[in-house]
Amino acid sequence: MFFVLNKQKICTYLVSIITVVILFCVAGTIGNKDEAITTSSENSKLLPIYNVQTEEKKVAFTMNCAWNADDIDQILEVLRNNNTKITFFMVGDWIEKFPEAVKKIYDEGHEIASHSDTHPHVNNLSYEQNIEEMEKSNDKIEKVTGTRTKIYRAPYGEYNNNVIQAANDKGYYTIQWNLDTFDYTGLTGEEMWSRLDGKIKAGDIILSHNGTKHTADSLDMLLKNIKQKGFEVVKVSDLIYLNNYTINSNGTQMLVEK
Repeated sequence: MFFVLNKQKICTYLVSIITVVILFCVAGTIGNKDEAITTSSENSKLLPIYNVQTEEKKVAFTMNCAWNADDIDQILEVLRNNNTKITFFMVGDWIEKFPEAVKKIYDEGHEIASHSDTHPHVNNLSYEQNIEEMEKSNDKIEKVTGTRTKIYRAPYGEYNNNVIQAANDKGYYTIQWNLDTFDYTGLTGEEMWSRLDGKIKAGDIILSHNGTKHTADSLDMLLKNIKQKGFEVVKVSDLIYLNNYTINSNGTQMLVEK
């Protein structure tokens, strides 16, 4: 009888221990799952603005300035003749080298935005270094024009959460693009237009560069063709939403209705 009772107790103890172990494992699994979800949420990818969701037939034409300024007078003449204002993204080093060109662009009513200070690979920089690149270039813009910008484009089209968070924290709108002229590869105007024709839609942001082989002599044709499609060519700040917006997983900025 003594043996039977001990056997029963042993079985009971074993069942209890196994139950506790199972419950502990289940709790651990649930805890890990919750942690993974939290980590995933915290590490969600931040995005710049690639284009804008809008019913207005507007597109933003942008021009990066990082090389020379030989074609700026010709570009400004074309823009003036087409009654068009665009956004110039300028590297701080370029501003230092060509302050007269910067002043001309500003005086013509175009938007001047930051394209970093030294055109580094920003994904390799710390949060603090990214802020330094933005703010130093903005200081140089202010020195020439008397105004600061809230529009920023990272060099090489690079970005990560560090880059976007730094920009967000300093109040910048980080601008990418969804249409590229590929002018920096030496394409002719006709070749550039073939890349845009049939693809342009409301809210697009178009990338170009000064200091290339054919941008200046192709700009008139590009602007006229875009307008013939029924689109108004505007500055970035006249296209994007400044408040009450979200950016979806494709980088499209959308207005949030209140």
